[in-house]
Amino acid sequence: MSETKRKKRAIILFNLGGPDGPDAVKPFLFNLFNDPAIISLPNPFRYFLAKLVSSRRAPIAREIYAHIGGKSPLLELTREQANALETALNGLDDGYENRCFIAMRYWKPFAAETAAAVKAWGADEQILLPLYPQYSTTTSGSSVKDWKQACHDVGLKTLIKTACCYPTNSGFVQATAEMVKAGYENALKKAAELGVGKPRLLFSAHGVPKVVITKRGDPYQSQIEKSAQAVVDEMAITDLDWLVCYQSRVGPMEWIGPSTEHEIERAGKDGVPLVIVPIAFVSEHSETLVELDIEYREIADHLKIPIYERVRTVCSHPRFIAGLVDVVKETQDVLDQNGSDDYSLETRGWWCPDDHSCAVAKQPSGAGRA
Repeated sequence: MSETKRKKRAIILFNLGGPDGPDAVKPFLFNLFNDPAIISLPNPFRYFLAKLVSSRRAPIAREIYAHIGGKSPLLELTREQANALETALNGLDDGYENRCFIAMRYWKPFAAETAAAVKAWGADEQILLPLYPQYSTTTSGSSVKDWKQACHDVGLKTLIKTACCYPTNSGFVQATAEMVKAGYENALKKAAELGVGKPRLLFSAHGVPKVVITKRGDPYQSQIEKSAQAVVDEMAITDLDWLVCYQSRVGPMEWIGPSTEHEIERAGKDGVPLVIVPIAFVSEHSETLVELDIEYREIADHLKIPIYERVRTVCSHPRFIAGLVDVVKETQDVLDQNGSDDYSLETRGWWCPDDHSCAVAKQPSGAGRA
């Protein structure tokens, strides 16, 4: 197909974002807590609460980021993923000229800036691709809502299709399983040398308040469990000791559990080695580099846990990028069949397990185990 006839397809990669320096920590936190998907209070109450919480947490957060160079590495790692995905998509020769754009939710580049860039490029179609394999109203839902408002504000009017979630996508599962298996075997070797028992796998995901699951019907927890089960199945190791737990709790509300910290404490009582797997994160950032690598490791050392092995996130692992290519391709197939989607908290897209409503189309074959 000639270059002049190729449609321009914008792939919008969503992620949380992170401060790009110490001065950005406080406004980043304000943007986070001022999101109604995070704190469901009406304004002006949410605004004032966000101001209060961000002011109080900023000094602590600055100390956290100081451990990793004073800023989040998330944007740089997302750019690497965007470049790898763009290269892979443009190698398909399927009639599309692809360009990957990044829209962060709580720090630069914001959706408005990116939507203006997509419009300036002259995109014919958009595929929205959250870098959250498991759907939550607090992550993918918030990002997509923010993006559609940004498109309205800048006058960007093109066909849109959303890949809302891909918790058991084969590329994501295979990349994760490959890395987990290597980490587990390394820990197993160390355990044999030390004369201690087999390691326990902790699949650690960012927690959410329990009300998000019980009141909003959020499928996040269920999808986290499905991701972990798919990885364990892919590893094909018999008698594996593993479970799912949740980290990063803040505030007085009841959160989903068990907590990662509690499970580390339980491993200390049991005297078993640990392999920690970040199952909801696809890039390194403060929750992995500080919380898992420093804070939880200190707890493990204090409890004399014999081995504490942390598996890296998939980042730009070739299998993960290939998985994202499949997500884009199958999302495009549904876009071609159905046109633009009506994405809301009730109609969340098309790639979903059975416990998540699919208003646009049935889950296609090859989407992975659900």
